[in-house]
Amino acid sequence: MHPYPLDPVDRTLLNALQRDGRATVGDLAEAVSLSTSPCWRRVRALEEAGVIAGYHAHLHRQRVGWGVLGFVQLALHDHTAETTTALEREVMAMPQVLSCHNLSGRYDYQLEVVAADLESFAEYVRTHVRSLPGVREISTSFSLKEVKRTMALPL
Repeated sequence: MHPYPLDPVDRTLLNALQRDGRATVGDLAEAVSLSTSPCWRRVRALEEAGVIAGYHAHLHRQRVGWGVLGFVQLALHDHTAETTTALEREVMAMPQVLSCHNLSGRYDYQLEVVAADLESFAEYVRTHVRSLPGVREISTSFSLKEVKRTMALPL
């Protein structure tokens, strides 16, 4: 996939939207010194090109009942397409898994998992993660303090 060509106006628009996804077209137009119609067309073009993948509300994890954030590294028995496809399909259906990355190095995958508390995290790993296709080894670690979390990409 090739990068979408971004000019300075696009970059300013994208930075403004990363700061505030609820910014009005008027606010965005003012930020880039355009009238609202051309500004709206640019935002629409960025959406259609897939540069803007969506909009969301950032929720406070603990305030909605997820007190524990853990990282689960998985090593697989084998690396066949059948095993990895099955594992990835099942992970996609697990709502407590916030992210999943296929890794280089000792472990094959890393999951970012939320749970209400340590006991429920342990139970989730025992009952859900351990039963994923092809899992040979599991290693877990916990976030003691979140120093930085952002979805904003540097432009």
